[in-house]
Amino acid sequence: MSEAAALQGREPTEKEIRLVIAASSAGTVFEWYDFFIYGTLFALIGAAFFPSDNETLQVLLVWAGFAIGFGFRPLGAILFGFLGDRLGRKYTFLVTVTLMGIATAGVGLVPSAASIGLWAPAIVILLRILQGLALGGEYGGAAIYVAEHAPPEKRGYYTSYIQASVVGGFVLSILVVLGCRALIPAEEFAAWGWRIPFLLSVVLLGISLWMRLKLSESPVFQAMKEAGETAKNPFVESFTFPGNKKRIFVALFGVTGILTTIWYTAFFSSLSFLQRDMRLEPLTVELTLLVAATIAMSFYIFVGKWSDRVGRKKPIMVGAILTLLLIFPLFWGMGSLANPGLSEAAERNPVVVTGPECTTDPFAELFKRTQSPCGNILQTLTSSGVRYSVEAGSELGMTVGGEAIAIGPDWDSDGAARRDDIQGALTTRGFDFALQSPPLANLAGIVGILLVWGLLSALTYGSVAALLSEMFPPRIRYSSMSIPYHIGAGYLGGFLPLIAGVIVASTGNIYAGLWYTFGVVAFGLVVLWWGIPDGPPRDFEHNPDS
Repeated sequence: MSEAAALQGREPTEKEIRLVIAASSAGTVFEWYDFFIYGTLFALIGAAFFPSDNETLQVLLVWAGFAIGFGFRPLGAILFGFLGDRLGRKYTFLVTVTLMGIATAGVGLVPSAASIGLWAPAIVILLRILQGLALGGEYGGAAIYVAEHAPPEKRGYYTSYIQASVVGGFVLSILVVLGCRALIPAEEFAAWGWRIPFLLSVVLLGISLWMRLKLSESPVFQAMKEAGETAKNPFVESFTFPGNKKRIFVALFGVTGILTTIWYTAFFSSLSFLQRDMRLEPLTVELTLLVAATIAMSFYIFVGKWSDRVGRKKPIMVGAILTLLLIFPLFWGMGSLANPGLSEAAERNPVVVTGPECTTDPFAELFKRTQSPCGNILQTLTSSGVRYSVEAGSELGMTVGGEAIAIGPDWDSDGAARRDDIQGALTTRGFDFALQSPPLANLAGIVGILLVWGLLSALTYGSVAALLSEMFPPRIRYSSMSIPYHIGAGYLGGFLPLIAGVIVASTGNIYAGLWYTFGVVAFGLVVLWWGIPDGPPRDFEHNPDS
């Protein structure tokens, strides 16, 4: 049965459509809020659950916990995709939002590592796994639910609200954090106040369930169920249905790989870069991202509506090509605006390190490995956001602008002393390690750059819910689109902060992690060009070559 036929006779009214979009989008906002609050508060979570004298290791462990949640998204996609194709769209995403809300609130109740030791990170990781499972079922359910209610000529526009809602979750997480910071003194917020945004998930869960319980089942699914055309085993059929293996490959690398790496580079890499590498005050970073992300939400709606006229492929191609051209210039510009003193000092007084075994092992402390004396210096420079170069040499040494820096006697055993000595020496040569509050003009420039990133993300993400819905047959749509989407978003995107952090820690170049995004987008662009047909949007049944 075609989707057009399924909608005939039971076409939703405008009021029903508004309720469908509002409830699905609100649930998506709340669920992504739950997931993003972890990333927004990464510094405080690291101190509470992953404490370490090695700042680089602490940050990497936080991002590893972030990545673990994403790593379980494909399993959630398989589980809830199966349920969504067998039992229905509505009740499946009621389960996912409930699981997400409970798991997120749980993070706010976990005692710190100082209280219960290694049990703290272990419990947090378990809760992140539950979050990942829930999110694996949420996006596909919400996107399909809206797509199957929408008339074909407005499918891109209606589903773009789901894409904008993902950014909305990020915006909501920042708003809640800012509100808590305003009401709670800084020391108390760092000690316990950061838990409140997690606990608020219970309230958001209640609102989301109230809205979604008002919804009826998707008309397309109802028609399939009445006709006895639902899939017996959606997971198996996703890989046996004619042509579906190619479609899954294209959806994974040509669509999701592009959108997810650009999305996390635009928002989370920017957040970490500004707050950690450029040393902006956390409040300044959060306000800057809040302004940019709030404005950028409208871009997704525009792109979704545009795709109803020009097709789904063109906006993604344009966004991917522009990203490859602009990725490095945008971050270079952001760095020069955020902390011009650090950037200018690095140009005037380049840092050069020499010595044997001059490589860094960011996980040495975690796995009880011995870091070389030169590696310790490189690690300190990386955590300080200082670019450096390494030259071969038999003796350990460090120069700044050609002038030698005395190696302290306790540098190899005392990380705090090493950091203080190195930063002190660099400070006298123009490097500024104080928390930064750039002038308003610079902040406006940073917002402008973040808006460019928002546009690039919207171009590659705004029409995706409609595109993926149109790529797969209705009887196995929930599974077929969720599996590649969450493998791509879970591994290519969710591991981005960790992979980029390891690249930066290993090379000492704070911009080197961007090569990961560049490589994924470049490969995805080739797959997209090959695998997605040109032309206006078409339902799956009307596209025999898909």
